[in-house]
Amino acid sequence: MTRIGLEEMEFYAFHGYYEGERKMGNKYLLDVFVELKSELTNSEDIDDTVNYEDIYAICKEEMDEPRQLLETVAYAIVDRLKSTKKIIAKVDLKLKKVGVQLGGKVKQSVIEYSG
Repeated sequence: MTRIGLEEMEFYAFHGYYEGERKMGNKYLLDVFVELKSELTNSEDIDDTVNYEDIYAICKEEMDEPRQLLETVAYAIVDRLKSTKKIIAKVDLKLKKVGVQLGGKVKQSVIEYSG
């Protein structure tokens, strides 16, 4: 199994169920790991793997698109990764909304996906 990932990508984005969340925006941290269908080889051909620049670009584009639910953001990232990079067998994703306002001290809310 070969996994490629990026940890704690930081974005300021305008996701949220409530209009105020979408207007004010919030800090998000995103971890994404992809598992390749093929085994690691000694190939120097970038087409035999997934370029982490492509992972970042897809994540950034989807984070830049305001949505009401973090689940929808996660789905969009996973769907784009799997549909544009056929070499990907599995995606593990963790999306954290930092400083979520719930009336008490909460460090972050989290959604995780694996599949």
